[in-house]
Amino acid sequence: MLTKKFFKTKDECEVAFAFLAEEANDVQLVGEFNNWEPIIMKKGKDSVFKAKARMPKDSKFQFRYLVDNEIWANDEAADAYWANAHGSDNSVVFTSEE
Repeated sequence: MLTKKFFKTKDECEVAFAFLAEEANDVQLVGEFNNWEPIIMKKGKDSVFKAKARMPKDSKFQFRYLVDNEIWANDEAADAYWANAHGSDNSVVFTSEE
């Protein structure tokens, strides 16, 4: 799930990522908005892993979740899905207010 927050005084969008993974021990958010550097997501009592990232407004960024360092997963609430070089799709988030 994606939740977007836009700032009146900054050209940024804060995106809150939430990914349900009941059996997982570890989930990382990996995306082009930070050069594909993994962000460790925090697991809540409800088994939802959460993380936030700030990105420039009016952009499009690919991302995926890495579950337990072996399974790649997409976000069901992504704005789009684009094919990647590995024969699968990446989730995409749009940071425009439209």
